[in-house]
Amino acid sequence: MKSVIKNKNIVLGVSGGIAAYKSVELLRLFIKEEANVRVIMTKNALEFVGRLTFEALSRQPVSTDLFEKVGDASIRHIDWANEADAVIIAPATANIIGKIAGGIADDALSTFILAVTCPVIICPSMNTNMFETKAVRRNLDRLKSDGHFVIEPESGELACGITGPGRLPEPEDILDRLLSYLSPKDMKGKRILVTAGPTREIIDPVRFISNPSSGKMGFAVARAAEQRGGDVILITGPTDLPDPHNVTVVRVGTAREMALAVFEQMKNSEIIIKTAAVSDYRPKEQAGQKIKKEKDELVLLLEKTRDILKEVGRRKEDRILVGFAAETENLEQYAGIKLVEKNLDIVVGNLVGRSSSGFGTDTNKVTMFYKDGTKEVFPELQKDDVAHILLDRILKKV
Repeated sequence: MKSVIKNKNIVLGVSGGIAAYKSVELLRLFIKEEANVRVIMTKNALEFVGRLTFEALSRQPVSTDLFEKVGDASIRHIDWANEADAVIIAPATANIIGKIAGGIADDALSTFILAVTCPVIICPSMNTNMFETKAVRRNLDRLKSDGHFVIEPESGELACGITGPGRLPEPEDILDRLLSYLSPKDMKGKRILVTAGPTREIIDPVRFISNPSSGKMGFAVARAAEQRGGDVILITGPTDLPDPHNVTVVRVGTAREMALAVFEQMKNSEIIIKTAAVSDYRPKEQAGQKIKKEKDELVLLLEKTRDILKEVGRRKEDRILVGFAAETENLEQYAGIKLVEKNLDIVVGNLVGRSSSGFGTDTNKVTMFYKDGTKEVFPELQKDDVAHILLDRILKKV
């Protein structure tokens, strides 16, 4: 699966804030996505991070001055502006925000921005008091009205010691928004319900039955659907993952809680993608107090949980329904049974227990089984890539 920014020309603008160190990691993420990245730095930014760091990572000369005459490092701002597919300014200080809003062109970065016609993403980062001044808020409003994208800063403890809004978002979040701004909006107007993560079935107040699901696959699907314009509801069991941007997240604990949430949210959903690893059994009785270690053996009486996927399949009507099958053997056989018994349109199957596929990994090696009896076998891919391929296949059926 090709990243939406693969081979695209991305210009990273770095202005003079303490958060400039995060721009190095942001550049690394762009390179990992196989984008062509050029960097323009203000002279103040050089006080925080050296140009050589960005040149080594981008393998491109860094521009810092309108009048540089060394090799290819000259700004050539018209050429760069014409070739750019997207521009990200991170961090964007109050100074560069004011310049762009006012149409001022007195250095390499501000002059370049005036010639740009591609999407421009502004990532403000500054002291909280500065960020909340009327002047900065007015300038940001103007940038938005001019068609630029503004990623609001995070709140937290800043380098100056103040706690509040002004922190540059993490590089992964900035990359996520860039992918969203450049992705085709082929799921716009569609409501997608995604389930993710494990469930926990309580034994006593300190113990439960669960599984190793990290939720990464489901979160990747929700993230991909949002990037492509979908209205996404994510129902997730306990995970350590942050909520995806612009996704309505419902957090649950047990299989019973997940069932109730799914049946409620499916009413208005036209696409349902169930990646959650729901517990098949739960203790028939829950101890009110911690069970003491007094016996050599402990017998738990278990009862089946409700089969959420099968019930959704029974109720699905004209909805698209996708299930996941994590197996340890006979993948094709078990996935085929699941496809029929649960009334699914697609089953995404994988063999767990491998370092590159299954619970907790960032990659997955899946086979997609379709209702018409066909299948597709995919190589090891990032879970984000698997998510986008799955959405592509779903769109062919909608």
